[in-house]
Amino acid sequence: MTIPAQSDGATLTKDAAPGETLLKVTGLKKHFPIRKGLLQRQVGAVRAVDGLDFEVRAGETLGVVGESGCGKSTMGRLITRLLEPTEGTVEFEGKDITHLGVSGMRPLRRDVQMIFQDPYSSLNPRHTIGTIVGAPFRLQGVTPEGGIKKEVQRLLSVVGLNPEHYNRYPHEFSGGQRQRIGIARALALNPKLVVADEPVSALDVSIQAQVVNLLDDLQQELGLTYVIIAHDLSVVRHVSDRIAVMYLGKIVELADRDSLYKAPMHPYTKALMSAVPIPDPKRKNAKSERILLKGDVPSPIAPPSGCRFHTRCWKATEICRTTEPQLLELKPGQRVACHHPENFEDQAPQDTVLLSDAKEAAKLVADEVLAESAETSAAVAAEVEAEAEASGAPAATEEPSEASGDSEDTEAPAAEETPASAEEESAEETAEETPSDEPSGEADSEEPAGEAPSDEPDGGEAPSKEPAPEKPAAADRQESTDK
Repeated sequence: MTIPAQSDGATLTKDAAPGETLLKVTGLKKHFPIRKGLLQRQVGAVRAVDGLDFEVRAGETLGVVGESGCGKSTMGRLITRLLEPTEGTVEFEGKDITHLGVSGMRPLRRDVQMIFQDPYSSLNPRHTIGTIVGAPFRLQGVTPEGGIKKEVQRLLSVVGLNPEHYNRYPHEFSGGQRQRIGIARALALNPKLVVADEPVSALDVSIQAQVVNLLDDLQQELGLTYVIIAHDLSVVRHVSDRIAVMYLGKIVELADRDSLYKAPMHPYTKALMSAVPIPDPKRKNAKSERILLKGDVPSPIAPPSGCRFHTRCWKATEICRTTEPQLLELKPGQRVACHHPENFEDQAPQDTVLLSDAKEAAKLVADEVLAESAETSAAVAAEVEAEAEASGAPAATEEPSEASGDSEDTEAPAAEETPASAEEESAEETAEETPSDEPSGEADSEEPAGEAPSDEPDGGEAPSKEPAPEKPAAADRQESTDK
């Protein structure tokens, strides 16, 4: 792509060499006031962005990920100065552009452009595509070689659209084509920094791949610098050199791509990485190690004290609730804001008691993850040991009870069999007595008065004497079993 001709009087900053700092953000904040009442007095504020510190080097791609509502889009609009910051500074190529007005930002607009999230609302439905893509040239007073129409048609072909679409309106295009039109408009003046706010979130998977590959090709061809905001972690991994993880208006971890995906240090980053599906058929039946976070993201109107993730973290201790962690470089090229980081030594080993919220959050975490966290957190290790002891004590106490239960079970059938056998014996004896009573009635008269010894096995009166003591015993056993 040829660099368009510059008009006389245009002031441009010196190009930053690859690897040098192109954009520097320090303490950036944006609070949206909440006003109520007849006099519209401010009663609170939405802390959309609450203190960001990072740098973007020339020629690299910085990916920004996080849950919805964490302030990613607001950060992008602050960088491009579409919103006025509440506090902090934004430096572009060494020049402070934090509070520049419209006239002061106009020369810099050709160097800083933005691709908006919604391709449907970012294009004026009353303008043709030629008018939309050619607007930056007219606003900046730039006349490219061959005229604006020729340059716009060339830009359309660069992003994969037909140059004949010059006179069409936005409603005649699909979502992916509209996003390509937005990319063409952003690249019209050959900018140095492009902030892409979820450029592929509203597109189909096939169109996503085309747009992502298009951004890569343009970066290699034109040497662009990207700040890409996205939800899809696989897309961010594909296009980014470094990744910043945001949570509730703050950056909790900033690291290069390989370090972040191989060994995430912040618990929130680890939970995000566990949600990325792995397309491996061999892992179909493997146990899922997905980390489920407890509850929803707290409100940015009243964020939690200390570490903002401590209400959902399974490693949170008292210091997490009282002291806000700073974004420190614990490993080369990897910065994290956490008192109890993963895959690194504990920064607060003196705290060995988990918060109640942490104990509830740990119930949703797999045992393998807790075992890994116990290696770098004394509080998690103590909790795991306590749970192991607690689970082991009942098991030890239950063993004898189970053994006694087994003995009772073994004795119970024997006890039940005794009255049953006694009843059977008594039934057999009565059956024997019945035929003896039919032929002669003398046996009945002799039974109560008989004093023959019970040792005689063949005596005629022995069967009639045994039921007398055994019947009450059988009845007593039956009553005891009934009771």
